[in-house]
Order: sequence, then C-alpha cells, then structure tokens
Amino acid sequence: MVSSIRASVRRRSTGAGLAALFLAAGAVSCGTEQSPSMTPAAAVAKAAKNTEDITSFRYRMTGRTPEEGRIKAEASMRTKPTVAMTMKMTALDQGEDGTAEIRLVDKAMYIGGGAAAAEEMDGKSWIKFDMSALGEEGLGAEGAPGPGQADQNPATESTFLTGAKDVKKVGTETVDGVETTRYSGVVTLADLEASLKDEDKATRERRQKSVEQYEKLGVDKLTMDMWVDGDDHTKQFRMRGDADKGPLDMTITFLDLNKPVTVTAPPAKDTMDLAEMMQEAQS
Repeated sequence: MVSSIRASVRRRSTGAGLAALFLAAGAVSCGTEQSPSMTPAAAVAKAAKNTEDITSFRYRMTGRTPEEGRIKAEASMRTKPTVAMTMKMTALDQGEDGTAEIRLVDKAMYIGGGAAAAEEMDGKSWIKFDMSALGEEGLGAEGAPGPGQADQNPATESTFLTGAKDVKKVGTETVDGVETTRYSGVVTLADLEASLKDEDKATRERRQKSVEQYEKLGVDKLTMDMWVDGDDHTKQFRMRGDADKGPLDMTITFLDLNKPVTVTAPPAKDTMDLAEMMQEAQS
C-alpha cells in the first residue's frame, strides 16, 4: 500500500508542478481604446499595467510542457480577499493518469485523481498538501503560498513581453469572438530581470517569482505573442521556449474577469492528508 501511495503522489504531484508553473500573479483590467499613434511597446506596457486591478478571473490553457507533454486545462482563480483556485487539467499523453483536478483554498492544495486515485488510496480520491506551515516568509502576495506552489496567476507571464526589445505589431485577429491586436517579440530572462528595476516593489517581486519558474526549467529566452482587445485587456498570450527537458509552448486565453470565484475543499472522507501519509510511510 505504501509503495502504491508513493507512486500516486508522484503522479499527482506532476500535475501540481504544472499548475505551479502557470498560475502567476496579475491579470487584465479595463482601459481605453488604443491610440492609433501608440507604439507597439507602449500598447503592450499599457495592457501589462492594467493587470494590477483584477481580483478574479477564468482562463483556458493549452499547449505543451517539457515534462507533461500536451496538456489542456480550464481554471478559475481569485486573489482577494484570499487566494483560491480551481483547475481541471488533462495531460493528453499520459492516459488515465493524466487527468486531475486541483483546488487551492484555505492555504491548502488538493489534487484529485478520481476513480483511478481511489483505487490506490483506500477509496480516497484526493491528496491534501497543507501549505500553512510555510509561514509569512514563504507566502506570496496577499498571503498566497510561495514560489513553486499553485498560487500564481497566468497574466503575470503576459507582462513579460514588456521586457522585449523588438516588440512589433503583427496585425488584428479575432479571439473567441473578440477583436484584438496581436503583438510579438522575443525576450530573454536577463533582459526581463533588468527591466524589473523600474517597477514598484510589489510588481517587481510578483514578476520575479514567475521568472524564477522559467529559470528552473532551464529556459533563458521566450518568443511571445500577446493579443490585446480594444479595452487594453490581455485577451490571450502564447509563450514558446526551449527548456532543459524539451520544448515549451503554452497559450492562455482569458475567458472572463472580476466575476465571483468560489472554491470549496473536497469532503474530508474522500481526502488523504500528505503529512499523514508520510508519517505512515516512515513508520
């Protein structure tokens, strides 16, 4: 039983790592119509600035990661008054073990694997990771769990294009029925970190956490596309790069903003606590 639990934890933790990588702080907010004379760099900077006003949102994620392969997911997240998130994700190349649901609520992360997980964990289909022990130093903005946890909001990555030196306007495109302007550029993590010195402390720390996730993957350069709507919202963005373990190619589309997000913990009877599992394994 112990060995099967460990195997299950390893598989479910893969999903947790994926969620951790792509949930990053910041989102998109209201603005005004873009001026015809606005440069591509200024338009991208304006959309990035507007990420600071959103407190909840829903998004879709598709693409490929170095370790999980092809993935698709849909998630909802809020950042205030407390951080909470729910995501349903499928790693398309991993068969039955590739589907998981992730919930972050009350400083705990739950990973659910459905019937497949229940077969390996005495009928319990959820694993609980208690992150309250991280303390204040390990907590992110607004009390979120620290780096490497599922506390991040994907729009922070959309702001990375502000660090590119070659931002250009590609043209106009329709994304999910919304008219957008597409911008493109290449940004190195070194240039991105250098650009952070001009940001306020909160913005700088938030973006630095996201940069560190890519450094851990071995990515040093990203090709980015960003689709901005007529209200200066980031409607969609795509990031491509070469990591140590293979190619990264992710597209995130924002579906709605500032609508209520409610997340509840799974029933206790269906949940196995990771700390208790480790204690049992050691004994």
